[in-house]
Amino acid sequence: MPYALTVKKTEGGKPGQVYYPLQLNEVPKPTSGPKQVLVKLAAAALNHRDLFIRQHLYPGISFTNPLLADGYGTVTALGPDPSPLAQSLLNKPVLLTPCRGWESDPAGPEDLGKRFSICGAAVGTEVGTAQEWVVVDEDEVVPAPPHLTAAEGAALPLVGLTGWRALVTKSADAAQPGRNVLVTGIGGGVALQVLQFAVALGCNVFVTSGDDQKIERAVALGAKGGVNYKGEWADKLKGMLPKERPFLDAVVDGAGGDIVAKTVKLLKPGGVITSYGMTVGPKMDWLIQAALKQVELKGSTMGSKAEFRAMVDFVREHKIRPVVSRVVKGLDNLEGIESLFEDMKAGRQFGKLVILIDAEADSSPKL
Repeated sequence: MPYALTVKKTEGGKPGQVYYPLQLNEVPKPTSGPKQVLVKLAAAALNHRDLFIRQHLYPGISFTNPLLADGYGTVTALGPDPSPLAQSLLNKPVLLTPCRGWESDPAGPEDLGKRFSICGAAVGTEVGTAQEWVVVDEDEVVPAPPHLTAAEGAALPLVGLTGWRALVTKSADAAQPGRNVLVTGIGGGVALQVLQFAVALGCNVFVTSGDDQKIERAVALGAKGGVNYKGEWADKLKGMLPKERPFLDAVVDGAGGDIVAKTVKLLKPGGVITSYGMTVGPKMDWLIQAALKQVELKGSTMGSKAEFRAMVDFVREHKIRPVVSRVVKGLDNLEGIESLFEDMKAGRQFGKLVILIDAEADSSPKL
């Protein structure tokens, strides 16, 4: 029987103090119903959300639905009365949309309280990609860009969607040629996707990291420069900005903390700070200097199905390859999968951590 990977509930312990173990389950192979497709998953990828789930630091956890939101696979069967689009996808590689309940509203999910959910170990949807087969609605898959391997395809969905919304939808006019964009915490999946998108759009991208080697790798991917956030870095970054445009148009941040204090003097009047996460802590300071400078602070997370399709089209057009940090083979390789979680906990990764569910799937970059 096929496998599915879940988290196992344990008794005792407070959020942040527990660490739910992984549990491998045998499950029946599903059958697609009307307007659905059956996907044989080839690869799935981890997000920080999955680590937070294991620590009970994320709401709405399911201990029966499979883990993980990111998936790449092949449509192998269609349900009754398939649409022409579904018929065109039969036996073709696809990416799965990583969220449910957000169609196209640029302001936010149409029904946040009742329908919106991220896939993977969630009570809001049964779909998770840590399994060998999955049934989804026809409109919850998109054709995979042909230049991507299975591992690269699995690395894209959630971080690509989050990064696209944070940069393109939320950063006002910063997502265009010649604009200066700061991306914090380079090495994480979202930050790297923002970097790749911004470089493809012609922006001047600068990065922060606590690891100088990660900064060097970001420069190799197209960043103009970077600074180590373990020191006083604001003045150093100011010296890197182009003389003809000596300010930041936008900051795309996933850390929080003192980012407003660090960047307010560097941002142009009316500049934007887009916050898609707060790994430093659940709060951040807002300064009067930012208000006086008309700086905008915008919250951003995930994105709509329409934004997902636009993002995938952009990746296809510009032949962007998501950065994969490490791959392990086999959904039943619990030791290997645990090592991916250990990489994430220690912050060792540069890019995405991927499980190759189909050991025969190609994880080496295509020419």
